[in-house]
Amino acid sequence: MPVYCPECGGQMHYNSSRKLYVCTSCGLTLTRSEYLLLKQKQRRELSNEDEEERWRRDYLKWWLSSKK
Repeated sequence: MPVYCPECGGQMHYNSSRKLYVCTSCGLTLTRSEYLLLKQKQRRELSNEDEEERWRRDYLKWWLSSKK
């Protein structure tokens, strides 16, 4: 299963001697726990954006329906 960099989207490889994930594109190095924390943070941000977009659509739908 490929692991992708949270910063640039490049592929990350695991360096077993240093016990770090290293991005082949930007050189970002992360431990496993740091990588998992960043991925969780990105998921939360995406779900927050989805929630905001849903709220905007619902508001627009309400606003347009009240103008009839």
